[in-house]
Formats: sequence, structure tokens, C-alpha cells
Amino acid sequence: MPAGRQTFPFIPKYRHLVGLPFGGIAGQRLGVGSDVIGSRPYQPGDPVSSIDWYASARISSALGRDEFIVRSSAADEAPRVVAVVDRRPGMGIYAPPLPWLSKPDAIVEATSAIALSAAASNSEIGSLDLAGGEPEWLPPATRDAAAIVIDRQREAPFDAPGLEEAFAFLITRRSQLPPGSFVFVLSDFLDGPSEDVWLSAGGYGWDLIPVVIQDPVWEQSFPAVGSVVVPIRDAASSRVLPLRLSRREAAARRNANEQRLAELERLFGSLDLDWVLLGTADPEAVDRAFGTWAEERRRWRRAG
Repeated sequence: MPAGRQTFPFIPKYRHLVGLPFGGIAGQRLGVGSDVIGSRPYQPGDPVSSIDWYASARISSALGRDEFIVRSSAADEAPRVVAVVDRRPGMGIYAPPLPWLSKPDAIVEATSAIALSAAASNSEIGSLDLAGGEPEWLPPATRDAAAIVIDRQREAPFDAPGLEEAFAFLITRRSQLPPGSFVFVLSDFLDGPSEDVWLSAGGYGWDLIPVVIQDPVWEQSFPAVGSVVVPIRDAASSRVLPLRLSRREAAARRNANEQRLAELERLFGSLDLDWVLLGTADPEAVDRAFGTWAEERRRWRRAG
């Protein structure tokens, strides 16, 4: 792991998915695990530790003879984790020296935080993007997968279509993503999927986590730059052009940007999606954002 990077645990959204500490989830098969999914009569060879003494006492009293009941558990398995990365042209245009968040750097750092955390918890990590116009699908794996996923996001171009196409492809790979898989979706969501797309993807039982990458000054809000010439870059041509706004136009842009972010928050809230907001490409700040996401989930689960 790179020096100074902090990993975060994958906390499942719902209690019935709890498995191993620090990110495991309950498997679909019976075995040794921390999630009790049922009970059955004792059979020779069952470990004594699996006996439910309270249930055994009740049924023995009712039947008038000794009967033992054992708890059946789901085998603990490390979760599968996938990073779905938006590589539209608009995600790649804000590079220095423009006074803007470098979204390419933020993508790499966010992907690194997810992939390194998956490796630390022995989880399978994969990724999907549509750079080049074709799906680049790295199925979830363990060995060397984190480095491969990170390198992909360092090198891929920004010429992909929108995220709706990415979700359409991901659904075709649902056999590789069982319910409970963590799907982190990295984008600025300025041109994000519709509510119907989110609902469709959520129907497969995936734990969807939007990672919103927006500049805190120019996209989450807007500065008071009335009568000041500022450089802008066209997403299609990459040309840098000067722009002068009046004070009224700058204020209108600020209101529109803040309302757009508030609408995004309302959308995720209505869909019960726990999202991560990134306004920086600083690795320590990115790690803290994901750590806060995990801690909020942990508190929610304890309260619930």
C-alpha cells in the first residue's frame, strides 16, 4: 500500500448482509459465519457451540424429552467491489493551469482508495468504464486486481458515452455481481443516469454508492466573478476561451449550481443511496471522505 494511504471498511447497507468485520458479507451458502439464517435439529457431528440452548430448552419442555436445536449460519465471504467510472469528455477537461478541480486526478485517487481498501479486506475488486466507446470490463478478482484497476484509470482516455450505457452493460454481467456487491459510481453527475436507471440497477440487490466529483467553487457553487474575465474550456473541442459574466449572471450561476447539487442530494435520498462528495484530488482528503462514509454507515447500522 502506498505510504500514507488509509483504507476504509466496506459496511453493508443492511444488517442481513453482515459477515466478516471490516467488509465481509454473508454468503449464499451454509457454513461457518456470523449471520444466523435459521435453525434445525441437532445432528451427530454438529459443534456444541452451534446449539441454541434457549430454543432447545423450550422445545424439550414442550415435548417432554431432550431435544437440541442448532443455529444455521451463512458462510462469511469477502464482498465483491466494482468501480464504475464516468469517462465522458467533460470529466477530463479540467487540468492545470485552469483554476479548477482536476477530475482525472480525483478519479485516480478515488479509484485508488476503493481498490486499496478492497485489497486490504481480501475483497475482489473490478472496474468498468466505456473509454474508447467500448466496455472495458475488469471482472472482480483478488490477485494484482487493485493495481490493474488503478492503472486503467490512470491511462484510459476521456471519450466515453454516458453512465446509462455503463449500467446497461453492467446488468449483462450480473452473474458476476451477486446481491450485496458494492458498486461505486464515479462521476460529476452533471449528466447522470435517470432515476429509472438507478432503480433498475438497485433491483439486482447491489449496494450502489455514487461518488460525486465536483469542484467546490465552480460546480458545487460559483464565485463572485462579475466583470472579471475567466478562462473556460469547451468539453467537445478542449479549446480554452475567455468568458466575462456580469454580477447578476454570476449570482444566477451560483444559485443554479447550488440548486443542482441539492436536487442530486434529494434524488439519492429518495433512492436510499449513501453518497460520497469529493471536491478535491488530495489523497488524504479523499481517504477521509470514504472513511466518513464508512463511519456514517456504521453509526446508522448501530442505531438501526
